[in-house]
Amino acid sequence: MFRQWLARLGKTPYFPPVTPEYPFSAIGDIHGRADLLERALRLSDNYPVVCVGDYVDRGDNSADVLRMLYSRPDIVCISGNHEEMMLDFIEAPDKNGSRWLRFGGLQTLASFGVAGVTEISGDNAMTSARDQLVEAMGQPLIRWMQALPTLWQSGNVAVVHAGADPAIAIDEQTVRSLHWGQSDFAKISRTDGVWVIHGHTIVDTPLAQHGRISIDTGAYATGRLSLAHVELSAVHFEIVT
Repeated sequence: MFRQWLARLGKTPYFPPVTPEYPFSAIGDIHGRADLLERALRLSDNYPVVCVGDYVDRGDNSADVLRMLYSRPDIVCISGNHEEMMLDFIEAPDKNGSRWLRFGGLQTLASFGVAGVTEISGDNAMTSARDQLVEAMGQPLIRWMQALPTLWQSGNVAVVHAGADPAIAIDEQTVRSLHWGQSDFAKISRTDGVWVIHGHTIVDTPLAQHGRISIDTGAYATGRLSLAHVELSAVHFEIVT
């Protein structure tokens, strides 16, 4: 409560250093940039890797990104809001198609060889596109996406997609907060000393401050994919282009 009071006064409370159980690397939002993902993974060979979600949409090679990650069970993949929208489309294309396609789903469909649909297409076209996507993906890849966790933690460092409610324990967060963010996340520091690594919100440069480590540098638009190498009491950033 005292930390939150200080934050509301514009003062910065003390936050403990990062203390993961072991060093690891976190990779920011990929959004179909398979080329950048390949380069990022080469920089992470010595550490376990955790990805913060949003593997699909907007970039041109979502299918390659998903297949690459699916083939690497050693990589921890967190789900993001774009995986949620894609799975919602598969579940109910008539209800969820327009929204997903408007936010980058068209590029994902194209990467799987699915065409002939737009965000204003009717139910029949949406259902046909869904059926083609399911066939192109295959059930093992779909089940892998459905089973992605929403949070991963090592020591006092948690990896999520969009953020976490600072008033709620990190292991009690809602999927909505983790996938879509929470209004207090950027304003109020946590009181439990847990650092939160996240993507979702694009920043010019990756940064670590006040218990938040932001690593989405807009790879699909900027051609810059960020990594955070998390060690005992230290975070180092790299950007691949």
